[in-house]
Amino acid sequence: MRPLLILVATLTGTGLGALAGGAKAEDASWGCQVLLCAASKNPSWHGVAYCVPPMTKLIAAMKEPGFSWPICYEANAGKPGRENYEDCPAGTTVGYSSQGDGGWRGEPDRCTKTVDVCHSPIERNANARQSGMTMGRSFGNGRGGCIQQVATPRPRRADPYFFDIPNDQGMKERFWFNLDH
Repeated sequence: MRPLLILVATLTGTGLGALAGGAKAEDASWGCQVLLCAASKNPSWHGVAYCVPPMTKLIAAMKEPGFSWPICYEANAGKPGRENYEDCPAGTTVGYSSQGDGGWRGEPDRCTKTVDVCHSPIERNANARQSGMTMGRSFGNGRGGCIQQVATPRPRRADPYFFDIPNDQGMKERFWFNLDH
C-alpha cells in the first residue's frame, strides 16, 4: 500500500502532509486517474466509486479508432502492458495451438513438455493416463524409447493488463488489472 500512497502524493503534486490537508485525486489528469485506479487492489477499481467514471471512459475510448492510452507522466509509468496468459508451470515451455507456413504462429496458448512414454512398461502405463494432447511422437531416439510432446491449455490471466510503477526506491513494481465490467 505504501507505493500507492506515494503515487497518490506524487500525482496530486503534493507531499503526504499536504495530501491529508485537502489535495484530491480527482484533480489528477485522466491518465493519472486511470493509473491510480488500475493500481487499486483491495478493492479493485470496480469497487471504488471514484474509479468507475475514468475507467468507463477508458473502456469506451478504447473502442474508438485511433485510441491512444492516456499517460500519467508524473508517475513515469508509460503505457500499460498486456499478457493474456499465466506463466507455464515448471518443467513445461510455451507452445502454440496453431502454426502456419512461413513461421507464423498463433497465440502462445499452450504449455508443452516432452515425455518418454515407452521407456518401461510401468512408465508407459503412467504416461498413458497423463492429461493433455499429443503434439508429436518420435521413436528410436537412441534410448530405445518413444518421445511424446504433451500440451495442455495455458491458463488465462484474470487481470491481463499491467502497469510497472516505480516505487520510492525507483524499482518498478507491477500492478495487474482488468477492464471487465
